[in-house]
Amino acid sequence: MEKKILHITNGNHLTDYLRELDFTEDILTWQEMLCEGPTIPAINSDAFFELRADFLKSNYDIEVNTDELKSELSKLDTIENYTEINLWFEYDLFCHINLLGVINLLHQKEIDKPLYLICSGRVEGEKQLKALGELNADQLKSHYKDKVLLTQEDIDLAIALWRTYCGTDHNILKPYIVTTSNFKYMSNCLKAHLKRFPHQQSGLNVLEDNILRLLRDYPIKSRHHLLGYSLNYQGYYGFGDLQLQRIIDKLSLFFDETDNELKLNRKGHEALLRHHNFKSEINNDMVYGGVTRLNYQFNVEQNKLIKTTLHVN
Repeated sequence: MEKKILHITNGNHLTDYLRELDFTEDILTWQEMLCEGPTIPAINSDAFFELRADFLKSNYDIEVNTDELKSELSKLDTIENYTEINLWFEYDLFCHINLLGVINLLHQKEIDKPLYLICSGRVEGEKQLKALGELNADQLKSHYKDKVLLTQEDIDLAIALWRTYCGTDHNILKPYIVTTSNFKYMSNCLKAHLKRFPHQQSGLNVLEDNILRLLRDYPIKSRHHLLGYSLNYQGYYGFGDLQLQRIIDKLSLFFDETDNELKLNRKGHEALLRHHNFKSEINNDMVYGGVTRLNYQFNVEQNKLIKTTLHVN
């Protein structure tokens, strides 16, 4: 039987890049940001699509064209035409939670085809971790040549992680940090996820703390300037402009703003020194899967999430 491949990419940018490089096979473009907002285990359901559409509209003013989304996913309805599926996802949390969602969707649709992972990250000769779209043509083709066949154990792990992410106790994710798998960046992403919850002393998570440190350590001229720094210095999160802009706006109580300067104020310095817990003032009520971040704090000493009775309306 002639090999027929379905590629599933992490967005339009990579799909366009693959087309430029003469990848002629069918491509399904996955366009979601499952690392933020409520999720439920059953991805292949109207309830899931409605939940996500409501979240994206209310938090980012994004109008989801559900018909267009379902049309793209309908490529999976003729899966018998394909001999294998290639999953193009990156090293960061943004991509890894989307990857978990895609694998679970395939599982829920009872699709049993060889799954290959093409995952970027560390590249020989490069200092920084690289996204797939940042690789040159030779590097990308080399990644494709070295694609990794996911085992049943890998797939079972993805299913377990997705169900846990959609659940109410994300401490259950901790043992998976040391699980060996072909997802070589999963451990970093799970650690990064748990640190998205507020620090028990400052009420800031790692990303928020890092943004305030950028304000302290660099001459920042504007929110747009700060956004640029935040995009470049976010480690394993992989967030986009909209996500980081929302966080910066939530942090505005920590800096003073003029026409040509953002400067950390007294509250900002107090937050970095962890003299006060600003969790309720930030009031970042983002939901991660099945958990609202305001309901938990990250305890560094115990290296786990602690449920809090503080609720902000």
